[in-house]
Formats: sequence, structure tokens, C-alpha cells
Amino acid sequence: MQFSSYKDLRGKLLAREVSCEEVVRDYLERIEGSRDSNIYLTVFTEGAVARARALDAKLQAGDAPGRLFGLPMAIKDNIAIKGEGLTCASKILGNYTSVYDATVVERLLAEDAMFLGKVNMDEFAMGSSNENSSFGPVRNPYDPTRVPGGSSGGSAASVAADLCMVALGSDTGGSVRQPASFCNVVGLKPTYGRISRYGLVAFGSSFDQIGILAKNGDDAAAVLQVIAGDDGSDSTSSHHEVGDYAGEMDAVSLEGLKVGVPKEYFPSTLNSEVRDLVQARLDAMQAAGAELVEITLPESDYAIAAYYILTTAEASSNLARFDGARYGYRSAESEDLAAMYVNSRTEGFGKEVKRRIMLGTYVLSAGYYDTYYKKAQQVRRVFLDRYREALGKVDVIAGPTSPFPPFGIGDKTGDPLEMYLADVFTVPASIAGLPALSVPAGFDSSGLPVGMQLIGNFFEEGKLLGIARKVQA
Repeated sequence: MQFSSYKDLRGKLLAREVSCEEVVRDYLERIEGSRDSNIYLTVFTEGAVARARALDAKLQAGDAPGRLFGLPMAIKDNIAIKGEGLTCASKILGNYTSVYDATVVERLLAEDAMFLGKVNMDEFAMGSSNENSSFGPVRNPYDPTRVPGGSSGGSAASVAADLCMVALGSDTGGSVRQPASFCNVVGLKPTYGRISRYGLVAFGSSFDQIGILAKNGDDAAAVLQVIAGDDGSDSTSSHHEVGDYAGEMDAVSLEGLKVGVPKEYFPSTLNSEVRDLVQARLDAMQAAGAELVEITLPESDYAIAAYYILTTAEASSNLARFDGARYGYRSAESEDLAAMYVNSRTEGFGKEVKRRIMLGTYVLSAGYYDTYYKKAQQVRRVFLDRYREALGKVDVIAGPTSPFPPFGIGDKTGDPLEMYLADVFTVPASIAGLPALSVPAGFDSSGLPVGMQLIGNFFEEGKLLGIARKVQA
């Protein structure tokens, strides 16, 4: 059972050519047959079927269907669903069950979406390959020996492998866009504050955003339309009016569109096939009437350093709550309270999480705060100013999403710095809080996916999705 888009599925559901229960059972059968890919951590088998039957009964009774009626979705395991596990792919939360729904979950359920299960991720969203999960790595649907990207690797892989139609992930420095590139899907990180973070387990609170992964921009827009907007439970959510994303997409034309191409996004070290594929997409946009404008973003070399100083500092604070005292894993080998704290965190956290907590604690310490953290905050402001200046001259900024195609499982685990460089093109938009997405750009000579990143001005998600539609067409 295949559908080209949610619009296609919705038409068939409303015409009663297929039922929600038939759709759910088909997806559940595929999920069961894909266990070796390690994509799903939890499958809501009984709950998904019960939800589907309830929606079928609603339609049968003549009640108006919601805007996402019957949409089968997956959700990253750092977003809360009441009564379901919320592990963040970590041993320290291995047995934790959420006691409430995230705002995005409430809004999706209110519009008749269906959840199939929770998908794998890097532990506490810290990673670029999905190899940091305490449940093992996800395998890329295009080559099981390679990574799907991270930290939302399970979300991207679930869409690419047809194990759901749309998935939610989270993006702190590229964790939706980079796996979207590695799995040949569309991955949207909205403007900071566009989507409520209530119910998203925090990593870097001033960076984190719930994002959307789908096979096309139209499906992503349909979900964004429902989950975007102000939320009283999240003081960082924006009051900015939610636009008509479908209408904004329809209004996009490549004719006369100014596309900024930063020279810093095409360094000599960039993989040659990635360069050629992205350039081919840019040339196609130019042939359709767009104007390619070379721009410069000279501070780009500082992006990774500033990002990892700021996010590890926030992570060290956010993860202090996981101490074995209130919820989650507690070490049995402890003589007193202090030992219980130390042992629970030592045994419960993985290596990468410990590394970032220690680095964050270091840059916040009295002797190094001004040298590192304060300086990184100043660099963050420079990035914001530079991107605002650039987007005052062009409509969108374009370049590669990742400097290389999907790499092999285990290839970069021995060199954390090389792994961090996987996010070199995605972290600037996160530092500035700008909306950005990855759209498929083609396949290299080995059949591996490559993505092109588009960065827009604040709250221009509709424009970005419209451009993505043109690029995919």
C-alpha cells in the first residue's frame, strides 16, 4: 500500500477507498519486517490500531475529519506522549514513562493524526550519526552499513523506509537537516520559537527546536500548520502569527528569486560529488529564472567552536536533573547520597553525553567563563548580524547540508572532532535562530543521498517549503 503524499492518502480515506485501520496495519507490518534496521524503539501496536478504529468510526458517524485525519506518524523518543516511554535513547531514562503530552502531540491528536511509535536517536540528541544511542545505531535505508545521520536518525530513516509518512524530530545544530540529507527526505527546522518546545526533553534550550521530516514539502507544511504557534506552556514560543503555509508555497516562483551562495559553503575540502550535485541544483534553479548571488559569511569558521561551547554549557545545566533521586535510573552500588549521584550518572549516561557535560561545566567555570562562554555569546551575535545582513540582499541562502555523503557505521566514532564537523554547514542557522531545511539534491556514484540546505529569514518557513517543492520538481 503506497501513497504519493498525505493529500493522496487523505483523498482515499475520505472517499472510503481505504480505512485508517488498513493503513495502520500495513505500516505496522512493514515496521515488524524492518527490525534489523533498529529504527523503532517502541511500536504502539495496540494503541495505533485502536486509534485507527476510532477515527474510522468518527468518519462513519459523519463527524468532520481533522486537518491531519489518518496521517501515520513516528515521533523521536525525546518528545513526550502520555503513558508511553520517554527514554531519549539513554540508559538513565530506560524505564521512564511520560506523565503528560507534549504540546505538539496534543495539537496533532486534536487534528486526528495517528502515532505508530517512538523512533531511535542519539542519546539526549547528542550526535551526528545515531551511533550514540544506548539501544544501538540505526541503519541507513539506502545502505545498511552506513549511518542515517543524527541525532534524528530514526525519524529520517522511518520516513525514507516508508515506515511512517511524516516524523517529528528535534534540531539543535542540524539534527533534523543532516539526517534528512543522509536519508533523501525533506527536513525542516523552523524559526526558533515557531513550534512549542513544551514536552521536548532539553539539550540546548536556546537552540532546540522540534522539526519535521517528510518526503515532500507539502506534507511538512500540513504538519507545520497544525503544530506552529504560541503556547502558554512555553515562554520561548513566539507570538508571531502563523501563516497559510500552503498558500505561501503556492506563491513561490523561482523567476527573479535571489539565491545567496556563500563561498564559505564550498571549501576545497568539500566532497567533490556533493559539490557537483548541489551545484547542479543551483544551476537548475538559475535556468528556471533564479539569480545566483555570491555572498560571503567570513565568520563561518567559528561556527562549530561557538556552537559546541554554548550547547555543552546549556546541556551541563539541563542534564543536572538526571541524578537518580527523582526519576530514571538509580545505581544500586552506592553507600551514601553523594555516591548515588555519581554512580547513577556514571552508569546511566553514555560516553558522548559525559563528554559534553564535562566540557559544558568547564566553560562555565569561574576561571573560563569570560574566555569561552562569554566570547561564544558575542560570536553568536555576530552570526545573527551577518545572516540578517545577507538575507537583506537575497531571498534565500543555499549550499550543501553536509560536507560528505552518509559515512560508514564506526568510521568516525574514534574522532569526536571529525564527527562534530558533520554539522559545519547546519549550525550557523541554529546559532542565529533562522529557519532552514534540507531538500534532496540527488545521489552520488555509490547511490548515496546528498541534500541541499536552504536558509531563510525569520518566519519564512512557507517560502522555504515552496522553494523545496520547486527543487524537488
